[in-house]
Amino acid sequence: MRRTVGAAAAVTWLLALPAHADEPRRVSEPSVLREPAEITQVVDAFDDDDPFDLHLSIGYESSWKSGSIRRETAISAPGLSSGDYTTSNLNVAQYKETTSRLNTRAEIGIYHDIALIVRMPIVLSNERELSGLDGSQNQQALVLQGAPGEQLFSLPFKSPKRSGIEYLAVGLDAAIMNQARDVTKPTWVIGLEGRFNISEPMHACSTSSTGLNLPGAQVKCANASDVNRNGVSDSNTNEGTFSAGERPAGVSRGVTGLELHSYVSRRVKYIEPYGGFRALFEFQNASSDYGQVDLKGSLVNHPPLRGTMLMGLNVIPWEIRDRFQRLTLDFRFAGTYVSEGRDYSELFDALGASDAPSIRSPNYASYTAGTNSPSVVDPTSRRVYFTGLTDVQAYGSYTLSAAFTWQAGEYVKFNAGAAYALMQSHFITYDQACNPDFSSDVGKAGPCHKGGGTTGQATTATGIPNPSFHKTINDPGSRFRVDDLSEINAWINATVMF
Repeated sequence: MRRTVGAAAAVTWLLALPAHADEPRRVSEPSVLREPAEITQVVDAFDDDDPFDLHLSIGYESSWKSGSIRRETAISAPGLSSGDYTTSNLNVAQYKETTSRLNTRAEIGIYHDIALIVRMPIVLSNERELSGLDGSQNQQALVLQGAPGEQLFSLPFKSPKRSGIEYLAVGLDAAIMNQARDVTKPTWVIGLEGRFNISEPMHACSTSSTGLNLPGAQVKCANASDVNRNGVSDSNTNEGTFSAGERPAGVSRGVTGLELHSYVSRRVKYIEPYGGFRALFEFQNASSDYGQVDLKGSLVNHPPLRGTMLMGLNVIPWEIRDRFQRLTLDFRFAGTYVSEGRDYSELFDALGASDAPSIRSPNYASYTAGTNSPSVVDPTSRRVYFTGLTDVQAYGSYTLSAAFTWQAGEYVKFNAGAAYALMQSHFITYDQACNPDFSSDVGKAGPCHKGGGTTGQATTATGIPNPSFHKTINDPGSRFRVDDLSEINAWINATVMF
C-alpha cells in the first residue's frame, strides 16, 4: 500500500512541474528550444535575433515489401472452386521487393513560420523478384496460362536493379498557428509540395533467362511496340517512330505530383498529441508509358489518388531547453486510401516484358461502321501496345510507426525509426472490356453491344471497347490479385541547423 501511495505521489509531482511549452515567452528571456513535434516544425526567418534559418538533412532508408500473387480460376479441384463459379485463390508467385534510398532535404526559412522545402530522394537500389508459391513453380503452364498454348511468363522471374533520382520535390510549409507564439492555440501547419519527374520513367524489363523467347541475345527492356521481341519496333504503329532495341529500365514513376497536407499538434507538459491528413494527386506525363493508355476508350488512364489520415503521440521524456537538447519519442498510426488507377503493380515487369502474343499483340484504339456489320475495327486508328501498366483496384493501407529524435545541441539532431504497413488484398489486372460512358454510336461499339444477330432485335451500343483490355489477364476468371501484402521500413537521418 505504501508503494502505491508513493507512486501516485510521484506521478502527481511530475504532472505538477512547470509546463514550459505552455508558458508565454517574454522578450527579455534568453533564446531557448521551443520547437514543436517534428511533424509540425517549420523553420523560419527574421525572428528575434535569428534573421535566417537553414536545415540540411541527409538520411538512409531501407524497405522490404512482400506479398502473395494469386489468380482467379474456375478449375474444379480441392481447395479451389467447384467448377460452377470463379474463385481467386490459385497460387501464382511470391513477390519480394527491396529498396534502398538516400533522402536529401533542405528547409529554408522565408519569414515567420514560413519555409521553402526542397527534397530529392535518390534510389540507390530497387530489386523485385517473383518465386514459386506453395509449389506453383511446378505447374506454371496452369497458373500462368495465357491463350491456348502460351505462358505469360516464367518462374522464377527477376526484374533489373534500378537506381537513380526518384523525383524532385519543391514545397512550401506555413504554420498559421504556433503554440510557442500564442499559448492559447495549438500549432497548425499547412503546406503543399510539387513533385517533378527528372529521370527516366520505369519501363518493363526482365533479367530472367526464360523471360523472353529469343534465340540469341536477350532484349531485356524491349520497346512496347517490339511485338516480336527481336529488337525491331513495329513499323505500323500509327503513332510515328518508336525507338528500336533496348531502352533503360528507369526508376521514376513518370508523373507530376501535387501533395497537400495539414497537421495540428498541441503540447501538454511532456506529451504532444497530433493529427492531420495529406493527399497526393499524380498526373501522368505523356513522355512515359502512360501515354500509350491516355485514350478515349480507357476506363482508367490516370495514376491512383492517395489520401492519408494520421494521428500520433510525441513524448518528450528528457530535455534541457537552454542547451537546445531534447529526446523525443514519436508513435504514429496512418491509414491511406488508394483509389483505383493505372499503376506499376507487382506484375509490372513480368507482364510488361512477356512475349505472349495474347498481350503483346496491339489492340486498335477504335472501331467504325462497317458495310456488312454494324461495327468493325478501324485500321487507321492508333495501335495500342501493352506496357505493363495495369488498372489496379482500390485498396486501403494501414501503417504503424515508431521513431525517436535526439537533438544533441543547437545545430545538430538525429532521427531514426521503423514502420510496418499492411495493405488490403486487391486485383492488379482490373481492366474492363467496355467503357459504358460512350454508348450512343453503334458504329463505334465493336463487341460492346446487345441485340442484333438472329434475334431480330435492333443492335444497341453498350459502350466502346477499352483498348487497354486483354482477355487473358483482365477477364473474370483470369485476373491476378495480390494478397498478404506488407512492407517494413527503417530509416536514419541527420540534420544540421544554421
